[in-house]
Amino acid sequence: MPFLKSSSSPLPAADADLTIALAGNPNVGKSSIFNALTGMHQHTGNWPGKTVDLASGSCCHKGVRMRWVDLPGTYSLSADSPEEEAARDYLCFEQHDAVVVVCDATCLERNLHLLLQVLEITPRVVLCLNLMDEALKKGIRIDTNLLSQKLGIPVVRTSARTQMGLTELTEAMQAVSRSSSKKVLLPPVPPRVEPLVQTLEQAIAPLLPDGMRSRWAALQLLCRNEDFIRQLDSILETPLLENPAVAAAFSSVEQQLNQEQKTPALLLDELSAALVRRCEQLCDACVFVPTTSNFSSDRISNDSSSHRLDRLFLSRRTGIPVMLLLLFFVFWLTITGANYPSALLANALFWVQERLSDLFCLLHAPKWLHDCLVLGVWRVLAWVVSVMLPPMAIFFPLFTLLEDFGYLPRVAFNLDHCFQKAHTCGKQALTMCMGFGCNAAGVVGCRIIHSPRERLIAILTNSLVPCNGRFPTLIALISMFFVVGSGLGQSLLSALLLTLAILLSVAVTFFSSRLLSQTALRGESSSFVLELPPYRRPQAGRVIVRSIFDRTLFVLGRAIAVAAPAGLLIWLMANWQIDGQSLLTLCAQFLDPFARWFGIDGVILMAFILGFPANEIVFPLMVMSYLQSSVLMESESLTALHNLLCANGWSMWTAAAVALLCLFHWPCSTTCLTIYKETGSTKWTLLSILLPTIIGFSLCFLLNLLHTAIAL
Repeated sequence: MPFLKSSSSPLPAADADLTIALAGNPNVGKSSIFNALTGMHQHTGNWPGKTVDLASGSCCHKGVRMRWVDLPGTYSLSADSPEEEAARDYLCFEQHDAVVVVCDATCLERNLHLLLQVLEITPRVVLCLNLMDEALKKGIRIDTNLLSQKLGIPVVRTSARTQMGLTELTEAMQAVSRSSSKKVLLPPVPPRVEPLVQTLEQAIAPLLPDGMRSRWAALQLLCRNEDFIRQLDSILETPLLENPAVAAAFSSVEQQLNQEQKTPALLLDELSAALVRRCEQLCDACVFVPTTSNFSSDRISNDSSSHRLDRLFLSRRTGIPVMLLLLFFVFWLTITGANYPSALLANALFWVQERLSDLFCLLHAPKWLHDCLVLGVWRVLAWVVSVMLPPMAIFFPLFTLLEDFGYLPRVAFNLDHCFQKAHTCGKQALTMCMGFGCNAAGVVGCRIIHSPRERLIAILTNSLVPCNGRFPTLIALISMFFVVGSGLGQSLLSALLLTLAILLSVAVTFFSSRLLSQTALRGESSSFVLELPPYRRPQAGRVIVRSIFDRTLFVLGRAIAVAAPAGLLIWLMANWQIDGQSLLTLCAQFLDPFARWFGIDGVILMAFILGFPANEIVFPLMVMSYLQSSVLMESESLTALHNLLCANGWSMWTAAAVALLCLFHWPCSTTCLTIYKETGSTKWTLLSILLPTIIGFSLCFLLNLLHTAIAL
């Protein structure tokens, strides 16, 4: 964007000339506008509630330094969820110069509800009508001049995808931030309620902090918004209702409400109904919708096509089978496509290893230094890169394409019934899908679940689904021990087995969620409203680039950062001799009797323990332990690796046990830390570690019993 100078390093609030908040419903393109204005590449999900934390970025326009704050996507400021609470608290209690409310021009009436609520908090608001290109292609016309007059605020047409209207939006925002006009349209209040609002407003106005609208605070007090009152009490450093004037006014208002038999819930319903009617009136006057309209070119042709897709994806008969087929297809492409680039990377990295050895020889470096850095650190790094990068570079773009297409919310719809049976919330399906990429991200995503009980269940069970760090291990085990031959049949069978493994993890998630809901976290499931976004043709190029840089390389970088010291540790343990035996061997021997109960050996168990920093290095740790001083990447194929494992006592039963432990064991350190931050509890963090661990070792023990019975 030539008119804006963006920075991926946000300005501190003190250094910015203006601070602007971006608010809006989920799926209106708010984060896309944020990315376009600031130049940041924050991931924009195609399901509600993807943005949970406050993100900030900066840009400069005509010499004015602006700090943009991307608020969580929310439908209302009633603060029924963590994202709504975060948005409300920022608008009410944080310093900002203006607010841009982003609305979807194709369904303006629903979006105006939030806009009118924001106008109660501050008059310095700009209405951004995003997705105008789609509205125009559907034949929807909006009289922006009339709408601006009725609202009393600027209205700007934009399209985040094409960056249309962003200059006008920035200029309108700057003008509003400098304006002192307060003549804006406020949400209506029933005539009988208006005197009550004025009574409370007069009492609390002198006590409120600068910039807070007394009318908004009075409405929250009238509706008994306890969370808002607690927040305001902390700001004022004294209980609001203990003030004599406020207490007297509140008592008088309560008496009138009791006489009319109006509860806070009924009063809130009346206010909401009046707000809805005002939105209807505005749209009736300013929005013109043709009787027939077509979807825009980036959507799936038309309404009938969308309905046909929904009948396929959401039907009780076809929804689940289609979901399983898509999952199978993604895994098949991943397995098939990863083999060749993995071999090329391995050859390239081992060529580099030979050159590093030559360099150390040329420099006459000590042998221990060469072995430590080359055979220790570099060897593990080479394994991580060559094994992890190709599958991730295929899996993540495919997953992101489904997300951009609008399919992932349909997955939540299909699985909602199953989660209801487990007495949990259907939104857990979304957080579970996020866990396939990274369990830590899935744990953070659990904030979209309103119920604290159900949110905690989702957090505790998120690590039961395999993350990206476990997929390469599962794929390698399946390819080496459970599939014979090569070609199309081999790849299809590998994908089928991997899909079955994933289904097992999902089934265990259902079981564990139900178990928790009937024991430590008793309760009934709550209902939720899931907005299904329209189907869109994915922007393949942008999606692939975004997924590679935002997901693949990020995860790979984290794995490398952990793999390097792990390689060093393994080398040290392999070369630290005690009574003629390495520390690595002694540790494995110590763990071996216990590990045999579960069909594995001490080396495998030690690899899982040492792999606590990251799941990506568990398999390399096993191989490093078996090879010790051998050159890891001399293996030319999975066949050579299979021979190495078999030489160390592996069988199909051993591979099955390792696969089960790969699916179900303690979360990585990053996930554990995230769980602790989200729950604030050591107890729940320990339970999140114990739950998958007990499940995994129990399944391995049963598998070993079955193996023993068959052998007898």
